[in-house]
Amino acid sequence: MFAKQLTVFIENRTGRLSEVLDVLKENKVNILSLSLADTTEFGLLRLIVDNAALGKDKLTQKGFSSLLSDVSIIKIPHKVGSLQKLLKTIDENGVNIEYMYGLSIESDEAYVVLKASDVNKIDAILNENGIKTISCEELGKI
Repeated sequence: MFAKQLTVFIENRTGRLSEVLDVLKENKVNILSLSLADTTEFGLLRLIVDNAALGKDKLTQKGFSSLLSDVSIIKIPHKVGSLQKLLKTIDENGVNIEYMYGLSIESDEAYVVLKASDVNKIDAILNENGIKTISCEELGKI
């Protein structure tokens, strides 16, 4: 199962992040998780939201450059070694992990968002190994 991640390219200057978040708030797009990476001039804001298509549309209308990507939101036990076990399974199947970030949810489980080089292959690997993924809708209900 894939989730849609909204990625927004923003200038690295005061107030620009707030402007992005204002657009989402005004359109009732709820942020479930985010990751922000920066360079000298630009930031890369990755968001898991409850309505990625609406968020992208509204941000585009306001002049922001954004895109939607397929990612896997993976449920793993919240205990030592769980992430390593997941990564070993993925590595053994020859899929490159492009990036990942964790989700902070009150739960006995941990969640990570993972972007792989081959989204279909990663989905098959996860299914074959009984590793649960969740949708943005399911995440929003936790």
